[in-house]
Amino acid sequence: MSFPWKPITTEANLHASTVSNIGNSRYVRLLNTGAVGAEQLVTLANVGTTTIGTFTVEGQQEVIIQKDPSDQLFAANAAVMAVGIAINSN
Repeated sequence: MSFPWKPITTEANLHASTVSNIGNSRYVRLLNTGAVGAEQLVTLANVGTTTIGTFTVEGQQEVIIQKDPSDQLFAANAAVMAVGIAINSN
């Protein structure tokens, strides 16, 4: 099920050289702007940069994840865009 959402940060590339907590956002929308079939690995890490988990975002697909505000995200490729969001579940 998809819920309406609104952006609460500026969308930016999620590249390994720019590890970010996405404005301390709890929910983050990720979009892989790469071509269909261009999978990109995304890593979720704690504030100490210890990996919590990883997942793959398919090309031209989006995912919304929940994380702790201090958790950080990075991707191996700048094709992955991230924006902090608020979700309206009503």
